Amino acid sequence: MTAPSIAVLLPCYNEEAAIAQTVAGFRAALPDARIYVYDNNSKDRTVEVAKAAGAIVRSERIQGKGAVVRRMFADIDADIYIMADGDATYDAASAPALIARLVDEQLDMIVGSRISEVQESYRRGHRFGNALLTGMLAKLFGRSFTDILSGYRVFSRRFTKSFPSLSAGFEIETEISVHALELKMPVAEIETPYYARPEGSTSKLSTYRDGWRILRTILALYRIERPVLFFGAIGAVFLLIAAILSVPLLVTYMQTGLVPRFPTFILISGLVILGALNGFTGLILDTVVRGRLEVRRLAYLAYPAPGKRD
Repeated sequence: MTAPSIAVLLPCYNEEAAIAQTVAGFRAALPDARIYVYDNNSKDRTVEVAKAAGAIVRSERIQGKGAVVRRMFADIDADIYIMADGDATYDAASAPALIARLVDEQLDMIVGSRISEVQESYRRGHRFGNALLTGMLAKLFGRSFTDILSGYRVFSRRFTKSFPSLSAGFEIETEISVHALELKMPVAEIETPYYARPEGSTSKLSTYRDGWRILRTILALYRIERPVLFFGAIGAVFLLIAAILSVPLLVTYMQTGLVPRFPTFILISGLVILGALNGFTGLILDTVVRGRLEVRRLAYLAYPAPGKRD
């Protein structure tokens, strides 16, 4: 069998200070891999430095990491894809072990779970936010990863070509994780070192703004992928409020045979109708979601698994 082709994908925005070190690290770890740097409207010399370091440099004009990842997955053909950030924080030397695990076990994604001994490399707010969002994803979808926001991942070809990326920004990692969980793909995690940024390089991730966007993405994906539970919960709230409001009316009716507070009765009727409509909406959308899931699964199965096959 011929060796699998490997593509290293590095989305970049203003990484002049770190991109050369990142490219050199992956070149040393994977000498036969093609290294792509996708520039996202950088204002500094990221493009020039990446070209000088020997990377294949391309551009994506739509701003946001999600747009860059969507473009990379669409444009690049390879058997195995390695995605990392261009800030030299991820351990390029771990890449061969990640690839070997993917091939040996015929997996579709491996997440490089970040382990850092340097406080400056992983801000406290980011640690807390990552733990919160990871726990929420596990509660909503039943399974999760220990580090859903890690940007260091290895993919099979059938993952990248079946992934319908819709995210715009840093919530792309969450969407990738949910895609793997929903299609029940074989995945794994491997702990990898995580380093502080080189001097002159600054993080583009906003703890609060991007954390809020990731949280909204999780809730939106839950609404899309779990409509029965999402709309069923809303319907249950309406029915519960209706039941609470109906108790005094029922007591009065049992005692007098009259319904003196007619506006309250109308409100209760409206809440019951809204609760029933939400329940039926969830059931109808669940049928649609199952159809979409089958289409995504067929697209996924159109490509062979990585590694050897019996």
